[in-house]
Amino acid sequence: MGRRGFTTRQVHERAPQAAATPRATPIYLTAGFEFDEYEQAAAHFGQGEGYAYTRIGNPTIETVEHTLAALEGGSQALLLATGQAATSVALLALLESGQHVVSSAHIYEGTRGLLRDNLSRLGITTTFVDDIRDLGAWEAAIRPETRVLFAESISNAANRLIDTTALADVSRRHGIPLVIDNTFATPYLIRPLELGADVVIHSTSKFLAGHGSVLGGAVVDSGRLDPARAAELFPHLAAPGRGGTPSLLERAGGDARIAYAREAVAARFGPTPSPLNAFLIGQGIETLSLRVARQSANALAVAQWLQDRPEVESVDYVGLPSHPDHDIAVRDLPDGFGSVFTLTLRGDADTARRFVEALDVFTHMTHLGDVRSLVLHPASTSHAFLSDAERAAVGVHPGTLRVSIGIEDAADLIDDLARALAAASDVSVAVVA
Repeated sequence: MGRRGFTTRQVHERAPQAAATPRATPIYLTAGFEFDEYEQAAAHFGQGEGYAYTRIGNPTIETVEHTLAALEGGSQALLLATGQAATSVALLALLESGQHVVSSAHIYEGTRGLLRDNLSRLGITTTFVDDIRDLGAWEAAIRPETRVLFAESISNAANRLIDTTALADVSRRHGIPLVIDNTFATPYLIRPLELGADVVIHSTSKFLAGHGSVLGGAVVDSGRLDPARAAELFPHLAAPGRGGTPSLLERAGGDARIAYAREAVAARFGPTPSPLNAFLIGQGIETLSLRVARQSANALAVAQWLQDRPEVESVDYVGLPSHPDHDIAVRDLPDGFGSVFTLTLRGDADTARRFVEALDVFTHMTHLGDVRSLVLHPASTSHAFLSDAERAAVGVHPGTLRVSIGIEDAADLIDDLARALAAASDVSVAVVA
């Protein structure tokens, strides 16, 4: 074979790849993968063997999925591009037109919007439970067409803690999957699958990554599935595949739910994470327990200090005895109470504005779970489109602020808050400044 042309060489010339065992997870930053043999392509598309296209499977992404499943005590995990994608994929894998969700009212506003505005257009309705500790209210909301119970382990924004064990008992009696968003708690503090939940979701952009550099989401399945009940409530899991191939229940058994999410929802809707983002999430996970333990300890110190301040009307932190769910927290959160909570200042929205503008160590931004401490005013941002009554029902008032406590020295955080409280309460100083 003669010498190839310059353009051909610049595309194809590369050194032979020797086998190597890197200590860090390799980043397979590629859209697709070569087939070594002609039959390999058919084996991939027929039996799912090997890799062909990153939207379907990628070694870097799969490494992080394996770690997440192990940390949550699940059978499999599915990594996605964002936390919102994780929620959407998990729900779309279980629901179809004419069906119904029972959800906690204390959830992220993006999830509430998905349920109320987007899934409703697909013929899927939702009933929201305000008193999440009232198991009778959950039972009363369940209908024959209900297919999902949904809650957050630690809620946004009022820091409500779900009794996962009790709610899992309700879901099990009805054969309905319990889906828990575990973003705020992380698997270091609580593992809902071990308490009876069926599916866990995460915004991996938050604590799991920890550095605020990338977006990501994850679905983790318990692998527990009653085949008969699943076939009755979720016939798409029992239906034969195209061409008469075995059903998902036959092929995947207890992993049929997440197999459908992976093969029929994520692969077709396409919220695929970048392998580079997956690598950075995986790097963050390696220090998860160290960060969350430090953040939780800092948060408890800050919350205890805030609750005694005369400028503060209330502190909604599950680690304080004054919180309505503190008893569950003592039982279920032995390694820390988390680090995201709300405080409500005595005053109005203008008081909150002066407070935020006076902060120096805290960063004002829409995010949480970062190594840096963050602050946000929910009433004017994340909860701005709710009515006053709806905001009050989830613990958001004009003077309410959400804080996400980082790994800084607790004394510096308290000093920063003290200065901001002084500035917020002294109107004359704020106006002169």
